[in-house]
Amino acid sequence: MTKSVFLGTLTVAGLAAGLASAATLDDVKARGELNCGVSTGLTGFSLPDANGNWTGFDVSLCRAVAAAVLGDGTKVKFVPTTGQTRFTALASGEVDMLARNSTWTFSRDTDLKLDFVGVNYYDGQGFMVRKDLGVTSAKELDGATVCIQTGTTTELNLADWFKVNNLSYTPVAVETNAEGEQQYAAGACDAYTTDASGLAATRAAFADPENHIILPEIISKEPLGPAVRHGDNEWADIVRSTLNALIAAEEYGVTSANMEELAANSPNPEIQRLLGVQGDLGKMIRLDNDWAKRAIAVGGNYGEIFAATIGEATPIGLARGLNAQWTQGGLLYAPPFR
Repeated sequence: MTKSVFLGTLTVAGLAAGLASAATLDDVKARGELNCGVSTGLTGFSLPDANGNWTGFDVSLCRAVAAAVLGDGTKVKFVPTTGQTRFTALASGEVDMLARNSTWTFSRDTDLKLDFVGVNYYDGQGFMVRKDLGVTSAKELDGATVCIQTGTTTELNLADWFKVNNLSYTPVAVETNAEGEQQYAAGACDAYTTDASGLAATRAAFADPENHIILPEIISKEPLGPAVRHGDNEWADIVRSTLNALIAAEEYGVTSANMEELAANSPNPEIQRLLGVQGDLGKMIRLDNDWAKRAIAVGGNYGEIFAATIGEATPIGLARGLNAQWTQGGLLYAPPFR
């Protein structure tokens, strides 16, 4: 009897969990639009133009998910969030996912009840200063004023690093990257600290980028990635699989230009499964078999997106580094599509 009651309880709990896990996918389909939380504006990652059209590295992931789920990468509502509001926006259901240069940490994954579904950019915290400050190392910043965004991992990293190195500093709190740019440019702080990619994006937006340098020290690990609400496993699978499809496509040489040709003629079974020609992977996440093709078609594979938004040929000028494929000495690695 006890065993029957216990199993019955598990069955009810399982059914409840199943209903909950389907919620976001069904909501997005019913709404006909993906609500994606992004930054308030970071060049190369998520930034609207004068007409309100969003572009960038993180924006491209939002569009890929929308294409996979809704069949149209333009069916996205971009919701600007700050370091303070981003996780509340996700938890409350205001957004369906975050693609907002957010660091995956233990406490965020557990205490905040978020699920980070992967890493789309391996980063680390750095410092930017004006050349005329005469500083070439972060260890020369003793007594400096430092602009720092509130509600971010950079606050604790900064305090830890200065303490370990027996240095002092005065924080100048800012809420958004735009405010940080303004305060730094106005001379309110000697240095600006955030993820190194963010520093490169900020510097690229200045009228005189050559007069600012990013110091060599990287003081933390910042694995940045998309996040969804905890417990919504089916939706997490969809966002994770979309990111992995973009990464795998680059590894296998699948681009937005050759995708149809490879779908028709590639002898590689992994490519055939990725592009929906073989198998029924789409059914496993309640999508059709062309979901990955649509995701790749929007902005290309991971490498194409990187090159177009933040790569070395852009004003931001970021090298692939750790964000290269595992076959090229980087950390990018997608699970097999089988």
